[in-house]
Amino acid sequence: MLQLIGGLVGLVAGAVVASVGPAMLGRLESSAVRSARQQMATELPVAVDLLVAVVVAGATLEQALTAVHRSLGGPAGEVFRAVAAQLASGCGAQVAWEPWFDDPALGRLARAAVRAEVSGAPPAAVLARVAADLRARRRIDAEAAARRVSVLAVVPLGLCFLPAFVLLGVVPVVVGLASSALTPGP
Repeated sequence: MLQLIGGLVGLVAGAVVASVGPAMLGRLESSAVRSARQQMATELPVAVDLLVAVVVAGATLEQALTAVHRSLGGPAGEVFRAVAAQLASGCGAQVAWEPWFDDPALGRLARAAVRAEVSGAPPAAVLARVAADLRARRRIDAEAAARRVSVLAVVPLGLCFLPAFVLLGVVPVVVGLASSALTPGP
């Protein structure tokens, strides 16, 4: 950076880029990670609804997790498979769900499942509330995305209509005024 800009300004700019650059690059996510995150957000409400249905039918949470994993697959199914394997090996819910406590998509489900086991509450009721919250969150996100699209659709229209308005509306008026002002009077 010092060679490009030079002097004290280059030194300061280089220091800023060196300190902020790695943090900014660390925030970027690969397309595979972004795709998996979006797929998880899309399928998680359905997966939790299926989980509730299987638990209400009389299965244990471990059996329900395995059944949903087999029927659904995808990122949520893989998480359910891993948790079911942990539960099958004798780990408690706290240990089985712990890797997902801080996950933005799965955190609420993980904490609710552990809370249900610790308190002895029926997991179906707790998981049904989580499913309802996930569906509401998904609907809010979809509405926000639709609003963003409508705003972004205005930009190309503005870029097309503004030059047309200037060329067809303003330029003839200016040319008419200029020609009348520049022509000699009677």
